[in-house]
Amino acid sequence: MLQAKHISKNFGGVKALTDVNLQLHPGKVNAIIGENGAGKSTLMKIFSGVHTQYEGEIILNGKMQQFAGTKDAEAAGIAIIHQELNLVPYLSVAENIFLGRELVNSFGVLDKKQMQQQTKILLDKINLNIHPDTTIATLKVGQQQLVEIAKALYANAAVIIMDEPTSAISDKEVDNLFSIITQLKAEGKTIVKSCLPLQTTMLF
Repeated sequence: MLQAKHISKNFGGVKALTDVNLQLHPGKVNAIIGENGAGKSTLMKIFSGVHTQYEGEIILNGKMQQFAGTKDAEAAGIAIIHQELNLVPYLSVAENIFLGRELVNSFGVLDKKQMQQQTKILLDKINLNIHPDTTIATLKVGQQQLVEIAKALYANAAVIIMDEPTSAISDKEVDNLFSIITQLKAEGKTIVKSCLPLQTTMLF
């Protein structure tokens, strides 16, 4: 589904990645394992269009890609859930999911009812029992992480990248997260998860 070929990335004089090669497969949890500072997040940000300047090639479904930004990556079917969550805290869950891709009716007016209905369907799918109008700032970190997954599901992403998703959530939230990952695997999604070496027992 997704390949990295000879990826290298420097930040000034600091080498973050050197000649990285890997393949990521659909219907599986693909683990990128390494200590803090090993370059896991940098690689994931290259896959998802956050970093656009690097050496090497990104291949998606057999075709070389050069993303100009995250919107390009999302349009190609790649979504990332950052370790530092990328939500607007004082907007609602529905507003965050549809931010930049709002639905409008035939009069060109925001269709809030339709966005709420679709948000509720997504929230049910990820076992998050909250109202679509709930403000992000009132949610726990684990709940916010699930909202990020809902955003990826709405975008119909084929590749879902999770950057150390269990690092700041409770055991119960971890159980729910891995239940969702199992469901996504069954749907043939490519799940990419970065983790520390000691977290590998939680992957499957």
